[in-house]
Amino acid sequence: MTSEETITISLAEYNAMKAEIEYLGRQLAELKRMIFGSKSERFISAVDPQQCLLFELPLAEEPAAIHEEITYTRTKPEDKKHPLRTEIPAHLPRKEEVIEPENIPAGAKKIGEAITEILEYEPAQIYVRRIIRPKYLIQSTDEQTNIIIAALPNLPIPKGNAGPGFLAQIAISKFVDHLPLYRQAQIYKRNGLTMAESTLNGWFSATALAIIPVHGTLKKQVLSADYLMADETPIPVLTRDKPGATHKGYYWVYYAPVEKLVLFDYRKSRSREGPDEMLQHFNGYLQSDGYEAYTNLKNQANITLLACMAHARRYFDKARDNDPVRAEHALKLFQKLYAIERTAREEHLDTEAIKALREEKAIPVLTEMETWLRLEVYNVLPKSAIGKAIAYTLNLWPRLVRYVEDGRFQIDNNLIENSIRPVALGRKNYLFAGSHEAAQQAAMIYSLMATCKINNVEPFEWLKNVLTILPDYPANQLHKLLPGQ
Repeated sequence: MTSEETITISLAEYNAMKAEIEYLGRQLAELKRMIFGSKSERFISAVDPQQCLLFELPLAEEPAAIHEEITYTRTKPEDKKHPLRTEIPAHLPRKEEVIEPENIPAGAKKIGEAITEILEYEPAQIYVRRIIRPKYLIQSTDEQTNIIIAALPNLPIPKGNAGPGFLAQIAISKFVDHLPLYRQAQIYKRNGLTMAESTLNGWFSATALAIIPVHGTLKKQVLSADYLMADETPIPVLTRDKPGATHKGYYWVYYAPVEKLVLFDYRKSRSREGPDEMLQHFNGYLQSDGYEAYTNLKNQANITLLACMAHARRYFDKARDNDPVRAEHALKLFQKLYAIERTAREEHLDTEAIKALREEKAIPVLTEMETWLRLEVYNVLPKSAIGKAIAYTLNLWPRLVRYVEDGRFQIDNNLIENSIRPVALGRKNYLFAGSHEAAQQAAMIYSLMATCKINNVEPFEWLKNVLTILPDYPANQLHKLLPGQ
């Protein structure tokens, strides 16, 4: 026989157990989503049952079967046309190949020609730039002889044998195309050039050393802006302190949306010291997520904080399994806000028109959202997914709504997150930085490559040109070398 035992617990204990179960369920759901679910945060609201659908008609009652004979004339459709091929760009070089028919009879007259264009590919060409400087002997009147020779052009690596194009290719391949140096060495070997990985690494270090003045100018320009976005992302680093393991360093990224300049700054930790030092003289608006490091800076008196609406929305997206009704209601409000921003982009509105549009359309939605949040915060469990979403949003509310005050401000931090994405892709390929110094060198390259990308500048040609002219370039004109300037 089995005996039943009744256990009595207090209401507080019951609520605590219920909250713990919901928390564990949410953790399990999040884990399943990370492993099996879609990474997309796209939200499509459910159809309102009171809203008619376009082209949707009510089903008519099925009529009684009637047998009748129908005759008709069928028109055979024309043969389907083959889909048009994508036109080959006109700027690509053409290599012509003329194929004459065999056994052309005498007196045949050419009346035209059929031209077929086919895309082809040849491996990248590696060549040797051979600089020849003739020497001349000049006999002077005092029976002395002088030898004259042209000066050797300044090279990115003094006394080195790697030109600007080769150095640019090494950097672009690693930090834009995410090819580690050992893979590059394998590619060069297939093309007949055997290079040691250590040689490529040394040349990259020399490239980073050469562009320090340009990176310094970029840093100065970014920090002179009065509106910045900030975010951070981890980077594993090999150190002597942790043999067999990696140190978790961080790239702190600062983006000036108006000037379209991106700055990566490597730090050994995620502590407040990084932004404290970087922003010690900054004066303006700083947009970030809810990370506390940005809220208690030494220079806080000169900084006005904005928050990221996308981060707040993400909490509600994750809460859809926990409380679909409340989560979807919030997501519909976010959807309205982003529709306003999309209208501003599609109509190419200037900053004043954007501000006016937000005052007319966005502020009423934000007012409705705030009222709903402050009512619902008392109707949900604080530790539930929906409770955390509401609490996070309310905690940052003054910073979240500040974007409506100026047409220059963005609704979220997505632009800077797009700049960080190449780092995540790179980590999957080269896995880690070889040292703290290497991580800082990578930060300089990432800064310039991200700035190229956001200004639609071809990175290889830009870097090759900079490495070519930089040795003789005036120091007070370096700002003109920045991408997009």
